[in-house]
Amino acid sequence: MSEALAITRIAASGYRRTPWKNGGGVTVDIADAYRPDAEPGGWTGMVWRFGRTRIEVPAPFSDLSGNDRLLAVIGGRGLVLRRPDGTCLEVREPFRPVAFPGEWEIRSELDEGPVEVLNLMGARDRVRLDLRFLWAGENCSLCATTVVFAPAGDAALRVGDADTALPAGDAVRFAAGADHGLRVASGMVAVAGITPI
Repeated sequence: MSEALAITRIAASGYRRTPWKNGGGVTVDIADAYRPDAEPGGWTGMVWRFGRTRIEVPAPFSDLSGNDRLLAVIGGRGLVLRRPDGTCLEVREPFRPVAFPGEWEIRSELDEGPVEVLNLMGARDRVRLDLRFLWAGENCSLCATTVVFAPAGDAALRVGDADTALPAGDAVRFAAGADHGLRVASGMVAVAGITPI
């Protein structure tokens, strides 16, 4: 028997804006979870965090040791993440997530101007993360917590027998999603999956 599914709508107007840990920019938090004694929006006590941000100029990434990260471009193109040894992660094409540890020393390079990215990060000893993009007609299974975000226009979702309209820039959070599937009825969405370890 499927678990009951809790659904929370998240309007873009309610997103929190927080300075990057290194102070170089501002992140827009879509959804998150923190340890009970931690301040939401802070950079300590984070269990997981899903948000978007603009990278306007080449700059170093914050040290987020102990966390795993997934990142994808959702606006613009041409992002490269370079390490001190010269190796790099290519994030030039939109909607193609890359994964890396938060302790990696990384500097962004912008081949074609500013970009907007989605970030999903989480404490490696607490959660396992997944980030994917789905288009109309595609589907996936929900995780214990799943956040679906509409980065590029309105979308519509179907979970079980329920339809959910998702305006551009808004999100919806599903909890206790075991045995539930999600189908994209129209548009395109980013799907962030968070599973406790």
